[in-house]
Amino acid sequence: MKFLKGALCGALATLLAVGLVSCGLSFTNSRGSSQAISSETEEKLKKLERLVDEIYLGEISEKDLQSGIYEGYISGLGDPYSVYYDEEATKSLMEATSGEYDGIGAVMTQSRDTGVITISQVYKDSPSEKAGLRAEDILYKVEGKEVTGRDLSEVVGDIRGEHGTEVELTVLRGSSSRELTVTAVRETIEYPTIETKMLEDNLGYLRILEFDDVTYDQYMTGFKELEAGGMEGLIVDLRNNPGGGLGTVCDILDEILPEGLIVYMEDKDGKRQEKSSDEAHKLEIPITVLVNGNSASASEIFAGAIQDYGLGEIVGTQTYGKGVVQQIFDLKDDTCVKLTISEYFTPKGRSINGMGITPDVEIAYETDAEDKGADNQLDKAVEVLKGELKN
Repeated sequence: MKFLKGALCGALATLLAVGLVSCGLSFTNSRGSSQAISSETEEKLKKLERLVDEIYLGEISEKDLQSGIYEGYISGLGDPYSVYYDEEATKSLMEATSGEYDGIGAVMTQSRDTGVITISQVYKDSPSEKAGLRAEDILYKVEGKEVTGRDLSEVVGDIRGEHGTEVELTVLRGSSSRELTVTAVRETIEYPTIETKMLEDNLGYLRILEFDDVTYDQYMTGFKELEAGGMEGLIVDLRNNPGGGLGTVCDILDEILPEGLIVYMEDKDGKRQEKSSDEAHKLEIPITVLVNGNSASASEIFAGAIQDYGLGEIVGTQTYGKGVVQQIFDLKDDTCVKLTISEYFTPKGRSINGMGITPDVEIAYETDAEDKGADNQLDKAVEVLKGELKN
C-alpha cells in the first residue's frame, strides 16, 4: 500500500482550489505564515505509512486513508461549519441544496455544544413518518453506528441512498430516552419547504422549513394562495428552520422589504459584499415572525432584517446564532470542501454569530398533555399580529 504520494498531491490540490499558493510541500500563504504541510509533515506521514504497512492488522483502503487526510486537514481548523466531503457526501450535499433527493423525508438539527442530532421535522406521508419517527426524536444510530458528534452532513449522507433501499435508524424518544429502532424505505423526496393555512380573522400562516433552491417558488405559490383567501396579516414560522441558501432567503426578503439593504458580509480582509432589495415589491400587510433555538443562519437573516426595518415583531425564543457564511468549492474530482469565508451582519450592522436574534416578544414553547395540537407560541404570534392590525 503506497498512498502517501497521491494523498499529498490531493491535499495540495485541495489547498490550491481555495486560493492558496504552493511551493512544493512547504509553502506559505499571502501573509507569509508557514503552512501545515511541510517537509516535517511529509516525514511524519512516511513514518505512519511504514507502521501501517508493516504491523497494522486490519484491511487497508488507500482511498479511505487519502480521504482521511483531507478530512483531518479541514477538521484541524476547529470550525464546525468547514467540512471536506468525499464523493458520496458531495453527491448528498448537492441533492440537499437542490431540494430533491432519495431519502426518508425528515429535517435534522445538531447541537453545536453536544453534537446531538435531533429530528426536528417529519414530512407528511414520508418514509420517516411511515417508519414511526417523530419530531423531537434524538438520532442515536444509523445502521447500528452511533452518530452523536459526527458532522451532520455526513450523517444525512449515510441516511440517504438509492430509491427503494432500506436504512435502519435508532432513536431515543421522550424524557426517558427510550431506545427505538426502525427501518425506513427510501423514496424520492421533493422538499415541501413551505406549509400554509388560513387562521382566524383572515390571518395567514406560512411556515418555511428550509431555504432551498425550490423554496422561493413554493413561497410565492403559498403566499398567493393566502392572498387569494383574503389574508390581512401574515405569520411566518421559522421555528426549527436550520437555514439554507443565502440567495434564496434574499429573494424572499426582496418580496417583503422596502428598497434597501437586506444583509451584508465581510471576509477576513474586511471586504464587504451586500445584498439589497429593490423597490419593485414590498409587503403591505402586518407581519409577525416565529423563531426558536433551532432557527439558524438564513432564518436569522430573515428575522434580523424584519426586526431592523421595524416591519413586525419577532416572537419566540433566542435563535441559534450562526452568523457566518460558507462557500462550497468544487475540487474537480467529484469531491468538494465547504469553508467559512465571511461573517454576515443585519441591515443595521448587528453581528449575531454566537448570540442569535433576541425576540421582541419572548415566549418558550409549552407542551400541553391534554391538547397535542396546542401551540402557545403560535397563539402569542396571533395575539401580537392582531394588535398590529388594530394600530
